[in-house]
Amino acid sequence: MPVRTLKLGAVLIGVGGPGQHNTWLNPEIPGDASVDVRWYIARAQEAEAARFDHVFIVDSQFITADSPNHYLSRLEPLTLLSAIAVHTHHIGLVGTITTSYNEPFNVARRLASLDHISGGRAGWNVVTSGDSGTAGNYSRDEHFDYPTRYGRAIEHVRVAQGLWDSYEADAFPRDKERGVFFDRSRQHALNHAGEYFSVVGPLNLERTPQGQPVIFQAGDSEEGRDLGATIADAIFTHSQTLEQAQAFRTELRARAAAKGRDPENLLIVPGISPIIADTDEQARAKEDAILGEGSFDRALAELGRPFGWHDFSQYDLDAPFPEVGDVAERSFRTHAEAITKLARDNSLTLRQVVEHQLRARRSPFVGSPLTVANEIERWFTAGGFDGVNITVNAPSEFARFTDQVLPILRERGVVRSEYESTTLRGNLGLPIPENRYTAARRQAQSAGDAQSAGDAQSAGEVEVAGEVEADSAPPALVS
Repeated sequence: MPVRTLKLGAVLIGVGGPGQHNTWLNPEIPGDASVDVRWYIARAQEAEAARFDHVFIVDSQFITADSPNHYLSRLEPLTLLSAIAVHTHHIGLVGTITTSYNEPFNVARRLASLDHISGGRAGWNVVTSGDSGTAGNYSRDEHFDYPTRYGRAIEHVRVAQGLWDSYEADAFPRDKERGVFFDRSRQHALNHAGEYFSVVGPLNLERTPQGQPVIFQAGDSEEGRDLGATIADAIFTHSQTLEQAQAFRTELRARAAAKGRDPENLLIVPGISPIIADTDEQARAKEDAILGEGSFDRALAELGRPFGWHDFSQYDLDAPFPEVGDVAERSFRTHAEAITKLARDNSLTLRQVVEHQLRARRSPFVGSPLTVANEIERWFTAGGFDGVNITVNAPSEFARFTDQVLPILRERGVVRSEYESTTLRGNLGLPIPENRYTAARRQAQSAGDAQSAGDAQSAGEVEVAGEVEADSAPPALVS
């Protein structure tokens, strides 16, 4: 069995995501980093030099003036990743695409194209869109409810996977001597007619280098966890404590096993933000400074996002956390319910909830390089995760992790030293899915061979039986 090693992802968020209100002020970060393809390429190349498994591009389809800086103006994931692909060689390329506001055929084609362009390094972060305002950008009066969002999601992914099997691996012999470009028997229409989608197929793109792009999934609701256990190769999540991380990984793997999947092929890769300094004390001071830079007013506005961008500025900050009804029902419901429960259980005011949200961004991985390495190893060996996604902002801070923490983990065998494959699946240790039509033919062939062997054996038994009967018969009278 291969030695289990920690998987590494780099989340590239330019001028700063939620809670990172002043990230863009850092002199190392261009003010237009989120739309500067050269910035992304440089960060991806740095991650590749450190032998990271993938870069991760988050995305959404709706913004307000209160959205995080990076969200206000950023490049579309697959366009960006295609550019990164031609400037890198080994690192995986994972992009976020919503199943609520895309068609399976287009998604399957775009991801398969990225997989071909990159030589087998594409990954799809499957989301259902938590921002309810997205509906207004796609000619809908309201966002899908949870059952519809997740029902569409699983069917959407299954259709995409079916389309990726449109061609078997040997469909294109391209034999110029014989004048044979393609084998018609290796092309297959999907003819899918489901509850949400009707797709004939086949996809107009051949089988990709890694069979199918790697499926990531992010979602902590009951529906999200079930979706992840059903279709994902890797789960993107967040955990504040080792105990939370262990519980999440144990549950998701158990769910996958209950669905007939090999739980070893479901990787849990939470996002983390290491804060590293020469000493533990300096690192904690650095974290305090980072958290202290958070704007209360921006945090108050951002609090509205999981509640469908509800405006909390209309309430008395020092009154109990307000009753807001079901505004989160079609948004980030699970997150909103967690915030509401926290406020109710602890009798918190709105001001206290906002302050808690600012403090809650503290990282479990703060300290000297040795301290951070020890903590990552502790979580990994204790089954808290299979890999981590590191948030990348200032290059010098990322270099502290790659140049000071990773060597410690490599020396201990926690992280591999070299790439093991040219594909994302290979480097993540995930199997290549067998084409369904190739598998059916192989199984039919095996069944036919077994039947032929059985027929031959039966014939042999009859012949032997005849010989035995003749030998045991009384000798004929000789005249």
